[in-house]
Amino acid sequence: MSGALQATFQNLRSFGAPVPSAIGAAYGGGFYAGQIGVSGVATHYLVVGPLASAESASKQYKTTDTATTGTNSVIDGPTNSTNMNNASHPAAEFCEGLTIGGFSDWYLPAKNELEVCYFNLRPTATANNTGSGINANAVPARASNYTTGNPARTSVTDFQSGGSEAFTNVVYWSSSESTTDARYAFRQNFYNGFQGATGKVNTNRVRAIRRVAV
Repeated sequence: MSGALQATFQNLRSFGAPVPSAIGAAYGGGFYAGQIGVSGVATHYLVVGPLASAESASKQYKTTDTATTGTNSVIDGPTNSTNMNNASHPAAEFCEGLTIGGFSDWYLPAKNELEVCYFNLRPTATANNTGSGINANAVPARASNYTTGNPARTSVTDFQSGGSEAFTNVVYWSSSESTTDARYAFRQNFYNGFQGATGKVNTNRVRAIRRVAV
């Protein structure tokens, strides 16, 4: 995105957010990934950070498998991430320390935010895991799991496997602590969409995002 266009986006903030043109389009310092909301009504646009500067290949969620207060939201990534902005939480600390495109509000996405990124920017055409995919905060909300073919691989070439901005076909951390066992945190596999939780001391990929109010 050009500096002039970025400045225009920043100036328009006080008058309401500009409307993204399409999934995968340059937007807000990164690329538009979709919307999140409540009861199917959009509250925010999600922005995926550029691959070269907003992704880390290997970070721990936490350096110990212990609980972290204020990180159990599946939709409020900014709060989860802010509560982990320290050396004990390498994944969130990496995201919180970024400044990209003039924006410094990048964070580690919550479980349902990360799922929207997978649904709309899925890199592969591999069959989806059909035990994952329900997302009350997606727009529109999804009450059913994935089918083997839905979501399909993204049509945005740069986000397809091997593309210049593509997610890697591996597991990414969310910022959401498990709701059943505080030693674990949620993550999503961008190869087939499988969602689950694993020990926080494990290392996974991280991709920072930011959000823009609708």
